[in-house]
Amino acid sequence: MMLGVRYLFRLWGTVTLLALVVAVTASAAPSNEPTVEELKARVASTNIGDRPHLCVHISQKQLAEADKLYAAGDVEKGQAALVDVVAYSELARDYAIQSHKYQKQSEIAVRAMTRKLTEILHSLGHDDQAPVRDAINRLQLVRDDLLKAMFPKGAQ
Repeated sequence: MMLGVRYLFRLWGTVTLLALVVAVTASAAPSNEPTVEELKARVASTNIGDRPHLCVHISQKQLAEADKLYAAGDVEKGQAALVDVVAYSELARDYAIQSHKYQKQSEIAVRAMTRKLTEILHSLGHDDQAPVRDAINRLQLVRDDLLKAMFPKGAQ
C-alpha cells in the first residue's frame, strides 16, 4: 500500500512538472499573430465591412506598444505609437459609419482605449502629458461620432 502511494505522488509530480514545462514553452514560443505592419497592409485589400474591426485591432496593438514604451521611459516612441492609435481609431470610425457595421464594437473598443490612455496620462510627468491628452480628446470625438451614427437624433 505504501509503495502505491509513493508511486502516485511521484507520478503526480512528474505530470505536474511536464505540464509546467509545456506551459512555459508555449508562452515562450513565437505566436502566429500578425505584426502591425502586416495588419496595416491588409486594410486596403479587406472588404469595407471588415475594415473597422481590423483598424480597431491595429489601434489596440499600438496602444499596448505605446503603454510599454511610456512605461520604459521612451516618450518619443510612445508618442509615435499614439499617432497610429488615433489615426486607426478614426479610420475604424469612418469605415464603421460608411459600412454600418461594427459601430457598437468600435465605440466600446475606443472607450476602453480612452480609459487606458487616461491611466497612461496619470503616470506621466506634466511635460509629457499633452500628446496623450490630445489623443484622449480625439478618441472622444471618435466615440461621439459613432454614437451619433448609431443613435441619430429624432429617429424612432
